[in-house]
Amino acid sequence: MRERPHDGPLPAAHPMPGGRPPQPDGDRVPCPARLARAPVSRRQYAYGATIAVVVLVLLVLGVLG
Repeated sequence: MRERPHDGPLPAAHPMPGGRPPQPDGDRVPCPARLARAPVSRRQYAYGATIAVVVLVLLVLGVLG
């Protein structure tokens, strides 16, 4: 299929009845605000510390063993 050459500006856009509202010009599109992240609990700190200790012990055993 042969394309015809560009011969001028494109026709203007018109809203369709019942269609989506137009997006604003620019590089940002409005969206809902992000929810704030919940603070880290003591249980999560305990799990993290436990995993760190286990990894450290395994590393020491691997180096010395």
